[in-house]
Amino acid sequence: MNGTENPDGIENVSTSECWRLLREATLGRVAVVRDGQPDIFPVNHIVDRGTVVYRTGPGALFASTLHQDVAFEVDGFDEEAAWSVVLHGRATESSQITDLIDSFTLPLAPWQPGDKPRFVRIEPSEVSGRRFQRIRHDELAQASS
Repeated sequence: MNGTENPDGIENVSTSECWRLLREATLGRVAVVRDGQPDIFPVNHIVDRGTVVYRTGPGALFASTLHQDVAFEVDGFDEEAAWSVVLHGRATESSQITDLIDSFTLPLAPWQPGDKPRFVRIEPSEVSGRRFQRIRHDELAQASS
């Protein structure tokens, strides 16, 4: 572990490690407030120039994120540990012609069928991450005996 660890074994992940994990993750979730209620949308994404970019159509995700503060989260695990990275920032659409041309050159293809012409970029205001050791099931069974 390369961050700071608290007594509960939860490690605060460094900013550079957070960005590495964001780049390696294939699926993330955009958290928004929609019609006064929290909502979460899964998206595939890419890290580009210190931002997170995803493609979407003109529906609920696009309408509830455009020019709004959002949270974006990725997580993962292996046999030893689990981790989570959360990015907070403002979502904007790539609408300038040079931004759109740059966006279309990104290796970011939609996973879902349908037209996804909108490129949304989350400009981060904060990035944080946590990692914790996983309890193995055999250790848990022994501890409860």
